[in-house]
Amino acid sequence: MEVAGLTARARALWESLAGEAVAFEPAVRVTVSRRSLLCPPGWVGIVVIDGAAIATAPAAGTARTVQDALGAVPVASLTDPAVLGARLPVRELLGPASLAYLDAAEFRARHGRQATEVIRPRDAALHRFLAAGDPLEVEESAMAEITSPAFAVREHGQIVAVAGYRDWPGRVAHLSVLTAAPARGRGLAQVTASAAVAHALHQGKLPQWRARLPASRRVARALGFRELGAQASIRLRG
Repeated sequence: MEVAGLTARARALWESLAGEAVAFEPAVRVTVSRRSLLCPPGWVGIVVIDGAAIATAPAAGTARTVQDALGAVPVASLTDPAVLGARLPVRELLGPASLAYLDAAEFRARHGRQATEVIRPRDAALHRFLAAGDPLEVEESAMAEITSPAFAVREHGQIVAVAGYRDWPGRVAHLSVLTAAPARGRGLAQVTASAAVAHALHQGKLPQWRARLPASRRVARALGFRELGAQASIRLRG
């Protein structure tokens, strides 16, 4: 699959999540959608993929406010926190998070010295691992939401790194990865994520990697993911 193919599938995914008929365009057009999954309910959602954007707002008045503020902003700057904060009454911002996708031909598998174990997503050992982690990191990883098997590395009988994915529309596999703080810096995220990605590709799915932190983005690039865009969600004052 060429970059154009990845772009088309990524755009089709986010258009389907908008809740209303939308299409990516080189200048943002804000669509009113109370069913949008681009963002939390009642928020404004912005997604940019390869030089084009879509945006949703929960009400007509909010849509007009955002359209007036961002209509002339270059697409590349639409998820920039500084730009959004300067032009809109932002009460809360989620993101921006990079959006990366993987062509099977560009996948670079990673293997470690430790064996990667396949466990059920509701396994008791996985629950213990998540319960022991930082709640914000666990929430950010979305490991508790995976629908695939979990791919884990254990040390001294305890899980120290795990990855999996949640099935999204359009046969998209949304990756989740989490490594225990004491085990970081040893490539375990690459190893477990590689196993999860291989499973997704074997099922004919498109792996998606959404990341906010630089370390997570580096793991994705090491596996062959291409960053095609970004996502941001805004809650406006009033």
